[in-house]
Amino acid sequence: MAENEKYDTHQKALSLNLDGAIFGSFAEIGAGQEVARWFLRVGAASGTVAKTISAYDKEVSDQLYGTGTRYVSRPRLQAMLESEWKQLLAQLQAARGANTRFFAFVDTISARNFAGTNDCHGWVGLRFLRQAGDEPNDIILHINLMDPSNVQQQEAVGILGVNLIYAACHALGSAEEFLASLFEELTLQRVEIDCLELKGPAFAHWNRDEVHALLVAGGYAEAVVFQADNQLAPPNELLYKRALVLAPGRFDSVTSLHADLIENTLAELPGEELKESKGGLGLFCLSVADSTAPDGEVSAQEILHRVVMLQQLGYGVMLFRAQELYKMSAFANRYTKSRIHFAIGLSVLLRILQDSYKELAGALLEGIALLFTQNVRLSVYPMTTEELRGRVTANQLTGWTWKETDGIVSADNVHPAGPLDSLYQYLLESRFILAAKPKIALKQA
Repeated sequence: MAENEKYDTHQKALSLNLDGAIFGSFAEIGAGQEVARWFLRVGAASGTVAKTISAYDKEVSDQLYGTGTRYVSRPRLQAMLESEWKQLLAQLQAARGANTRFFAFVDTISARNFAGTNDCHGWVGLRFLRQAGDEPNDIILHINLMDPSNVQQQEAVGILGVNLIYAACHALGSAEEFLASLFEELTLQRVEIDCLELKGPAFAHWNRDEVHALLVAGGYAEAVVFQADNQLAPPNELLYKRALVLAPGRFDSVTSLHADLIENTLAELPGEELKESKGGLGLFCLSVADSTAPDGEVSAQEILHRVVMLQQLGYGVMLFRAQELYKMSAFANRYTKSRIHFAIGLSVLLRILQDSYKELAGALLEGIALLFTQNVRLSVYPMTTEELRGRVTANQLTGWTWKETDGIVSADNVHPAGPLDSLYQYLLESRFILAAKPKIALKQA
C-alpha cells in the first residue's frame, strides 16, 4: 500500500489485529456489537480481542455497572469504562503487562427505535496505553446518529469505533490529525461529534477548548456549547425542553450591554412558556462562518478569544457552523419544542432581511418562512443612530430608512425599501418581530 494511501475500516481493524502489542476488551450497549464485529470478522481477532460483551438487559447492565444512572449517559459510560479497565488489568496485567498496550472500548447507544421516536445519540469511550506500562489515557465522545435507519446507524457506530481505536494508536500527532482519522469514511450527514473529552499524558499539550472548537470548524458537528462554567456537555443535555434565548452576533468587542441583551429577553419570557418548559436558558451564539473574514471563516484562536470574553459576562456560548438564524433554530428545535427567542441588535435584523439566501430556491421568502415557522420570535434591541449608520455602511445594507427618537432607532421605526416593507410591517404586527424597549440602547456586532 502506498505511504499516503488511507486505510479503510477493514484494513484498520486487520492491521490492529495483526499488531501483537495491542490487546483489549469491548463492551457495547445498544446498536449491536458493531465495533467488536469488525475485529471478529476481518481475521486474526485473537491478536486484539480479549473479550466482547453486550449488556442489553437493564438488570444485567445494572449488575455489571451499578444503578442510579440513565443507560445512555456519560455517568453510565464512565462506570462501564472503569469496570472494564479494572477487569482487564486484573486478568491480564501479570501475564502480558510488560509488553502489551492495553485498551478498553465501551459505548452506550440509543439507535433508532422501531417507531422512530427516540433521540438517536450515544456515548463512546476508550481507555488506552500509548506504551506498555504507561499511565492510561481516556477519550470520551458524545455522538448524534443522523442516518434514517437503525441498520445504517449501527454501521456508522462500527466505523467510528474502529476509527477511534486506530486513531488512538496511530494519529495523535495533533488534534487536527486525530479528528480527521476519527471521521474517515463518515460524514456530518451520518454522525455528529458534539462533545469530546480528553484525559491523560497523550493529550498533555492539547488545548481542550481548541479541540472543542475544531469539532465545528472542522465539520464534525453542527454546533457545540461552551458553558459559562467551562464544563463540557453536549447540546442535547443543555437544550432539552428549555425555553431558549439565543443572542447571535460576531461580537468583535464585548461590553456588559451584551449580557443585558440576554438578561432582558429572559425577563420578558411569558410565564406560560416557562411553566411548560424546564425553565429559560440564555446563550450567546457565534458562527465559524464569517463573510467578512479573508477565507470566509474565523480562526479557532479568534473564536476562543470571543468565547472567553462572552463567558465572562455570565452566559454560555453556542458555536455553530452556520450563521443563518433559521439553521440555528432548526438545530435547537431538535431538543426543545418551547419557543426560541433570538435577542438581536437592530443591525442584525437588517442583515437578516437583506440576505439573498442563495442556497434556497425560494431566496429571501423561503429563508423568512423557514425561520418563523419554527416557533421563533425576534426580540430586536434598538441602537443609536450613529451606531446604526456605521453598521449599515460597513455591511453594505441599502435602501433602509428610519426615524430616530432622542438619537435612538428601534425596530418599529425602520423601513426596508419597496414591497419588502409590507412584509416587514406584517411581521411586526403579528409579533414575530418584537421591538424591545430596554432602558439603555444596546449595541451588537
